[in-house]
Amino acid sequence: MPHTLLAFHAHPDDEALLTSGTMARAAAEGHRVVVVVATDGELGLAASEYTGDGALAATRMDELRASARALGVARVEHLGYADSGLGPEVAPDPPGTTRFVRADVDEAATRLADILREEQVDVLLSYEPNGGYGHPDHKQVHVVGALAAELAGTPRVLEATAPRDTICRAIDLAAKVYRFPPEFDRSSFDRAFSARSEITHRIGVRRHIAAKRASMRAHTSQASADGGADRTLAAFLRIPRPLYDVVFGREWFVDRSLPAGSAIRRDVFADLP
Repeated sequence: MPHTLLAFHAHPDDEALLTSGTMARAAAEGHRVVVVVATDGELGLAASEYTGDGALAATRMDELRASARALGVARVEHLGYADSGLGPEVAPDPPGTTRFVRADVDEAATRLADILREEQVDVLLSYEPNGGYGHPDHKQVHVVGALAAELAGTPRVLEATAPRDTICRAIDLAAKVYRFPPEFDRSSFDRAFSARSEITHRIGVRRHIAAKRASMRAHTSQASADGGADRTLAAFLRIPRPLYDVVFGREWFVDRSLPAGSAIRRDVFADLP
């Protein structure tokens, strides 16, 4: 029977990197898919052609909607918070809104819970406690998502992640032939995402890899930089298709409600009534 999947992310383009294959697979299998972003990504890194006159936020939301179309997503929502950025200090709140890391957790969770109830969501995709690589907005997604699911009575919460040991090996291998941009911190991945032993769901998405690649490609601003600098998303999109399919052909999640050592699930809707 059809179910409803809601993917909750911090910024436009996060959905492309972590959950787009799962979203495309669910949509292709006849399920309803919704994506909600906490912020509009106004502080994302991008070439100056995208950032003039505060235009980046609108551009990134347009890119999110293009990504959603490629994935078969039925609804796109923004919770209304401002991007907190990745710097050591959080910028002042813009007029009329609040940086997501400063948001009242109960209020933010209530906003998301309203959507969860309205859509009768069966599975919420959120983040693990470290927020992947530690972005403050990603950590806040974990906190807000968990509370929202509790408020709405959402049956299942799956935390989007990746096996950190696999990531570190892949980065070290790639570094032999590719020079990562200066802002890339290899050491951060030693404590990022999840240990393989924690992962409960491994979702095969190779049949939907074209949609996943189109989702990444939709976020043009986040593959751009001034002065010939490289961006991680741009590097991903240069990977030839056969290798890209291998690298991005699986997505991983953690269900904290399952006991340690549970058998790996290969469907996000497995065991639902």
